[in-house]
Amino acid sequence: MIYRETALAGVWLVEPEPLSDDRGFFARTWCRREFEARGLNPALAQCSVSWTRARGTVRGLHYQARPHEEAKLVRCTRMSRSTCGPARRRSAAGSPPS
Repeated sequence: MIYRETALAGVWLVEPEPLSDDRGFFARTWCRREFEARGLNPALAQCSVSWTRARGTVRGLHYQARPHEEAKLVRCTRMSRSTCGPARRRSAAGSPPS
């Protein structure tokens, strides 16, 4: 697999590295040993898939605080745009801090 660090701490772009032959290809999409070697949490709690019917639909991951946080491995098989950003705490009034 090909690992690329991003500007956000703890966020990596992990891409399959296909091994091809005349039958097609095989590519690993997750490896405990490779995650551990980079200091990434290899303890995946679950693996999920979603499919979105309508073009332009936005999906997101929800922030989780200790002691209930989980490592996330997100795989996009087809998309037009992918975005990742830091989570921000909300003020007591419920609006983002200025």
